[in-house]
Amino acid sequence: MTKLISWNVNGLRACVEKGFPDFFKNADADVFCIQESKLQEGQIQLLTEGYHQYWNYAQKKGYSGTAVFTKTEPLAVRYGIGMEEHDTEGRVITLEFEDYYLVTVYTPNSQKELARLNYRMKWEDDFRMYLLGLDASKPVVLCGDLNVAHKEIDLKNPASNRKNAGFTDEERSKFSTLLDAGFIDTYRFFYPDKKDAYTWWSYMFNAREKNAGWRIDYFCTSARLADRLADAVIHPEVFGSDHCPVELILK
Repeated sequence: MTKLISWNVNGLRACVEKGFPDFFKNADADVFCIQESKLQEGQIQLLTEGYHQYWNYAQKKGYSGTAVFTKTEPLAVRYGIGMEEHDTEGRVITLEFEDYYLVTVYTPNSQKELARLNYRMKWEDDFRMYLLGLDASKPVVLCGDLNVAHKEIDLKNPASNRKNAGFTDEERSKFSTLLDAGFIDTYRFFYPDKKDAYTWWSYMFNAREKNAGWRIDYFCTSARLADRLADAVIHPEVFGSDHCPVELILK
């Protein structure tokens, strides 16, 4: 079995003060991905014994950023998707393993009043093409904060959020397009009707205590990996960020 974990840590330095090292050690994942590290190179010395570390930093300080920690050294590593307009924010790392690609992503947020929705739409199309390019040579495991709740079941208050960033018809439609192109939302693969399963909660209004959340963190895989999927897990019991970790077990 291969255990993969993904977590938007919303600032790794802050998360380290709130228990990240303990969770990391106890989880003992084969691959551990983080998003929104909010770091520049040299700003943290994270000891991850037994793991190879790969970091992608945003040019803008204290913003975005991704990292992957893996026990198995990959055959190759890529940073970004090879398009300059998308590759300054440290949002994507791709690791090539023997039998699949692992891609971790921090998808751009459409922001208040949907200020960045047009950019987000371009990103979605370009990123999907990038994934399909990888998928043409070997299966893909995609994880990260995709900044979209796909269906009404994926957030507490769908009616009042219909035109808000993360639950617009446009963003949801792009996620559907990705699935239609040959990807599986692994959590819904196992738990198609499970309600109140969220991965992000606002820091306002005691949202986490009330479990008034959104499911916006995912593991998605190429459809041909379906027979290797063993389980998908959400870890709402793990604090340290406004997101919780998500997990995928592969046979």
